[in-house]
Amino acid sequence: MHRDAERASPDVRVDEILQAIEKVLQQQVQVLPRVCVVPVRMQEAWLLFNETAIRSAAGNHNGKMPLALPPIDTLEQLPDPKRDLYDLLRAASGLTGRRRKQFQAQKHARRVAEFISDFAALRTLSAFNRLEADIGQIVREQGWNK
Repeated sequence: MHRDAERASPDVRVDEILQAIEKVLQQQVQVLPRVCVVPVRMQEAWLLFNETAIRSAAGNHNGKMPLALPPIDTLEQLPDPKRDLYDLLRAASGLTGRRRKQFQAQKHARRVAEFISDFAALRTLSAFNRLEADIGQIVREQGWNK
């Protein structure tokens, strides 16, 4: 279950998710195993490290125009990672003029993760480490690691 931390602490957002799950459980609805996904700012920040994925999602995987990706250790402090991702996608598209204005960055942003096969670089980020640990715990609890 995803909820960006934004201006609240990740712990506050996790508590909100857990309270919502508790309400569902009170209605005697079966709840599948779940993991709280709570990026410090926005989940788009976790997509700003892979230039190749951004270019591919923009439809221009061979593009050579420079992309100013932020350093990984600053991703959780970016004020508006969604805007940054959209700007990078527009730049990576290589389009100009009217075609660039018509470029639907939001649609292409959804595809960036599809082109990332290794998220290990994000292990320097606290929220990503928490997510990875939570997923590991669920895998162990469900016996999916056998």
